[in-house]
Amino acid sequence: MKLQVKKYFGPSTLVTAAFIGPGTVTVCTLAGVNSGYTLLWALLFSVIATIVLQEMTARLGLITQKGFGEAIRGELQNPLLRIFGITLVLGAIVIGNAAYEGGNISGAVLGWNEVLPAVSIIIEEVEIRLVPLIIGGIAFWLLYSGNFKRIQNFLVGLVVVMSVVFLATAIMIAPDLSEIIKGLFIPTGTADEILLVMALIGTTVVPYNLFLHASSVQQKYSETGQLSDLRKENMVAIILGGIISMCIVITSAASGSSGSEIKNAADMAVQLEPLLGSWAKDFLGLGLVAAGISSAITAPLAAAFAAKGILGWDIDMKHPKFKAVWIIILIIGVVFSMLSFSPVSIIQFAQVANGVLLPLVAIFLMYVVNQKKILGDYVNTTIQNILGIIVVLVALLVGFRSLNNVFQFL
Repeated sequence: MKLQVKKYFGPSTLVTAAFIGPGTVTVCTLAGVNSGYTLLWALLFSVIATIVLQEMTARLGLITQKGFGEAIRGELQNPLLRIFGITLVLGAIVIGNAAYEGGNISGAVLGWNEVLPAVSIIIEEVEIRLVPLIIGGIAFWLLYSGNFKRIQNFLVGLVVVMSVVFLATAIMIAPDLSEIIKGLFIPTGTADEILLVMALIGTTVVPYNLFLHASSVQQKYSETGQLSDLRKENMVAIILGGIISMCIVITSAASGSSGSEIKNAADMAVQLEPLLGSWAKDFLGLGLVAAGISSAITAPLAAAFAAKGILGWDIDMKHPKFKAVWIIILIIGVVFSMLSFSPVSIIQFAQVANGVLLPLVAIFLMYVVNQKKILGDYVNTTIQNILGIIVVLVALLVGFRSLNNVFQFL
């Protein structure tokens, strides 16, 4: 039994733990509160897209025993094309991960403010919030020491407990199943909901996870005969994450808070009151802290892996160059979260930014996994290419409409 359970948990579970962060809780709550069940289809698409893309990058990591960044660099032989590709990928990863890191830390701060007193100092009549520094300091210590796996597992455990509560609450509140089915399989949405759709996609199909998965998969899998096990693990982990996200939408939609404004964790905790009562606010606060710190570790780590691969660095995690990349991402995230922006707005922006960057990274991935000189007989099949093209086209369409909406608004 132990062997069977272990078989379905591994690098893909890390991917799920990375996208089930404060951004997921916040954006899925906003979707449920503002749109009810009508945007569940966006999450269903996101889960399918994540399974498709993460299988490709995991297969790439297993067969080549190299990361996604190394594969891209190896394919860009033309000097000008290589410079363009490296700049494009690094720009996408830095922008996306910096925004995501700001969302992670802001989400942890959002939870902190519900269960612990705010910490700040006044310098020349200017209030400087110190909680982001504390959260960033914890993430820095874990990453710098290199002994973060046990602590991260503990934090992921807290997120899993929170997820179980959402699932139990979703069952207890007895939502309208016909409306849920309709929301899952009949795509609808107004022009005002496009950014929310982008955020739902961005909170699930996280571009940096494609780099993280290809590098981390090599720690468990080393033989081509393990590809079947890898695919099973990938599906189980991501479907579980998708169910969790959908439960958050369902509970917030059925909580009776429709149309209300979400400003803090207390507003989001309303959906948990049917199960937890007066403990709902404290539980969600602790869950956001756990999810935020856990994700605050994976985002800088993935950026460092991506930079290591695309720049051709033959270094390990303890090398100063590797550390410099994740330190920069962490600092940017801390600074963003210290600014006087609404934490919920920062988290939403992070998901939208990731949704816009997704097509770019996905196109690179599709190109690489169709190269026989890299994957040999393990290149994409026709069905995998069709699914991949659909994912890229939908992501491009929604991303274009999202940018169009933003520029019209500006």
